[in-house]
Amino acid sequence: MSTMPSASPIGASPSSTIALLQSQSLTTLVRRELERMILEGELSPGDKLNEAALAAQLSVSRGPVREAFRALQESGLVQTEKNRGVFVREIPMQEADETYAVRAALEQLVGQMLAVSISPAQIKELRQMLERMERAVSGRSPDNYHPLNLQFHDLLVQFTGNDKLLATYRRLVNELNLYRRDTLAQGSKVGGLTVSNGEHRRIVQAIASGNAEEAGRSMYEHVMASRARMHKAKGVAETALPDREKGHDPVKGQDKRRVAMREAAL
Repeated sequence: MSTMPSASPIGASPSSTIALLQSQSLTTLVRRELERMILEGELSPGDKLNEAALAAQLSVSRGPVREAFRALQESGLVQTEKNRGVFVREIPMQEADETYAVRAALEQLVGQMLAVSISPAQIKELRQMLERMERAVSGRSPDNYHPLNLQFHDLLVQFTGNDKLLATYRRLVNELNLYRRDTLAQGSKVGGLTVSNGEHRRIVQAIASGNAEEAGRSMYEHVMASRARMHKAKGVAETALPDREKGHDPVKGQDKRRVAMREAAL
């Protein structure tokens, strides 16, 4: 199992590692390491987190571990149960569906915003990410595709320049990532990685074209398709689909007015 020095960037020089330690609190480093362990599956949903054992494993005192638990609870990755301790969260399917619905609406907004504000340099960076993901698809490697997929979506939200939007998005994704690996593992068996990255390409194309309505719709549909892939991985039937997925868009016709308002505000 990794120790605290492994929280530094891979290949970092001793001087850069020292700079990192000077610029980050010990609690932050512990939180990031525990977050990595959860998101990479070393700690599974339902696992109990032993404060003393983790402190010994990470070669730190129990105080930073305790503070890291609080931060992880705020980010939605762990929960504290009275008289029982701290556990990696197990998210019910209904809650995951609700989270996907919120994330879909949020990413629709991101697509609309970027279509009218993104720079050529940012488009270039997104296309470079697409090529890196394509190489992972060719190798049929969910383990390589997974972090790139997360980086791609996070980058899109970063490009809006809206810190509140980014913080909200990251909390939602942290919760959904407890399901993500199962989804991608299933996808690698049925060509899901190819489908997923094809959707990414359509998103970038729509954003680059400046078509806010199409960019928003592409991002919304991509998130809901991701939800369907999650259901397939979990063996859950797709039921009670929202009107939008049945072909009825309850906000169609309003998108152009919202885009015009945003453009006027820029």
